[in-house]
Amino acid sequence: MFAQRELSRQIVEAGGDYVWTVKDNQSTLRQDIALLFQPEEAVKGFSSALKEFRTAQPFNKGHGREERRTLTASTELKDYLDWPTAAQVFKLERYIKRTADGKTSIEVVYGITSLHPEQASPARLLELNRSHWGIENGLHYRRDETLREDWCHLKSGQAPRAMAVINNLIVGLVLHLGWTNLPEARRYFDAHPVEARRLVMRQFD
Repeated sequence: MFAQRELSRQIVEAGGDYVWTVKDNQSTLRQDIALLFQPEEAVKGFSSALKEFRTAQPFNKGHGREERRTLTASTELKDYLDWPTAAQVFKLERYIKRTADGKTSIEVVYGITSLHPEQASPARLLELNRSHWGIENGLHYRRDETLREDWCHLKSGQAPRAMAVINNLIVGLVLHLGWTNLPEARRYFDAHPVEARRLVMRQFD
């Protein structure tokens, strides 16, 4: 549902702002942004054209790895892109090195936001992007690993969607109760099925 044109418009009309990571399903938008950040080949005797780029590059070390994230933002496409209220685009490069074996990985993603530079610097865009994926990854990890959603073989009709809704409900209920460890909560309610039933039914009274 993310990086959709109409959703972007609705968010801004409601008084909010968006920060999207542009996926392959918006291929034209992604290509336009990627082209902006590609290095230009300078003609011999001439310098490359200066571009309005702003960059943040924090470095983190811990949990057995080194991580450098570089976010470069620009307003140069705001009047060019056919996208509602686009104010900035950005390129985010993630470089990760595992200290145990030296293995490295590099990931590049592109994004778009309605936030203007005075509202969101490159450092702020990094924070917003990281917060979003922290929430997203936390939800998917709980569903995939603890609730074993990836091992589910339901494929017919609306069954997969219904199971996803149920899993989201489970995660939401236990977090609402103050549990931070979903496996621990699952073991508790497995041992207290009457209390689990009471909890679910209370939400629908």
